Amino acid sequence: MKKTIGRMILTGVLAIAGLGLLIQLAPYGKDHTNPPVSGEPAWDSPETRALVQRACFDCHSNETVWPWYSKVAPVSWLVYRDVKEGRGKLNFSEWGVERQEDLDEIVEVIREGEMPMPIYLIQHPEARLSAGEKQALITGLQNSLR
Repeated sequence: MKKTIGRMILTGVLAIAGLGLLIQLAPYGKDHTNPPVSGEPAWDSPETRALVQRACFDCHSNETVWPWYSKVAPVSWLVYRDVKEGRGKLNFSEWGVERQEDLDEIVEVIREGEMPMPIYLIQHPEARLSAGEKQALITGLQNSLR
């Protein structure tokens, strides 16, 4: 009886390990290219740009820093999806007259704590903003994006 349970556990562990190795072959989430920067907002100050870069650029610019875990499936799938969606909604690297975003929505998601995303902050504590930094970011964006 003990041998059977031990074999079942070993078989399960080997199957999970094999599946973990096999999913690394999936091509989704492997494209870690950063397109060229074609334009940025007219920042009101270097401090505003620095706050945006610290808290927003990884998902909302073409200057994403791809961490080591973004190369390991299935986490790579989630990171890739978040960056792709983030750039699609708001991309500070492709800013132009035709790309002016809804400033009220940007301010609201920052004020409500929806951005940066809480799951992002686990691995990127430097993106966590104090109340003063959050207000400075909001004020800077309002001055820069109008």
